[in-house]
Amino acid sequence: MTEQARTVERVITPQPVIEGAGVRLKRSIATPALDYVDPFLLFDHFGSDRPDDYIAGFPWHPHRGIETITYVLEGDVEHGDSMGNRGDITAGDVQWMTAGSGIVHQEMPRGDSRGRMGGFQLWANLPASQKMMDPRYRDVKRSEIPGVSLEGGAKVRIVCGRVNGVQGPVRDIVTDPEYLDVSVPAGGTFTHPVKTGHTVFAYVVEGSAFFDAVRDPYAREEEGRNYFDMERECPCGRESLVLYGDGDAVSIAAEKEPVRFLLVSGKPIGEPVAWYGPIVMNTPEEIRLAFDEYRKGTFIKHR
Repeated sequence: MTEQARTVERVITPQPVIEGAGVRLKRSIATPALDYVDPFLLFDHFGSDRPDDYIAGFPWHPHRGIETITYVLEGDVEHGDSMGNRGDITAGDVQWMTAGSGIVHQEMPRGDSRGRMGGFQLWANLPASQKMMDPRYRDVKRSEIPGVSLEGGAKVRIVCGRVNGVQGPVRDIVTDPEYLDVSVPAGGTFTHPVKTGHTVFAYVVEGSAFFDAVRDPYAREEEGRNYFDMERECPCGRESLVLYGDGDAVSIAAEKEPVRFLLVSGKPIGEPVAWYGPIVMNTPEEIRLAFDEYRKGTFIKHR
């Protein structure tokens, strides 16, 4: 059977936002340009060499009904939560936290010896049948994340999913996600099968590349750029979120320079979304109940 290569549907330029106690972020999902893309609710890129941009962090706050995935590239993040987990997420590590019925935690960036702090946070929704599941926390160290080298020159770190027969350490996730960190040298290519019907996006960390074979910048929507921009470039560059249409494969080609990007996919849930701050449920009534329980001290359900 011939693979149906996906084409780029939209390219999103992130918007600057301030979250937590004053952390400066670049947000691509959960913006006026892209509210959410089922099952993914939010995607943030944090990175700075100025401690004032991040040191205030994200003090104690609740979550319910979602999973939060934090991938650190530079610096350290101190973590603590209501399940008793404590520790540091360091460069190359991933924290995959399933909030489920409710968790209270804090994330406090500390930067490296040069004051650099960088990484990503992704929120993935949970279906109604799993929103009140017991919370769970997975601290995935850099050494646990396998890497593979492929024909075409690409190198891939596999957080979640499978590449060339190699399985990532994060498994048994409801939305059947993949989370890959891909580097392609100049002149190299990367082709990867994805499941038909799944939501797929890429986020360009460094460099630029062609993210489909069409190579027509006017065949896709460009969000966050000037409507009258008549000089669109076809390659997608640094800090672009590339949202794909449907199909069963993606193909990326780096030509003049190398590229590094995250490739993320997941199964849409197809349920109503009621969302207020750190709580994501299916109805406004469930949101009100969550905040009422938080005020009363009955929010935490796990032992």
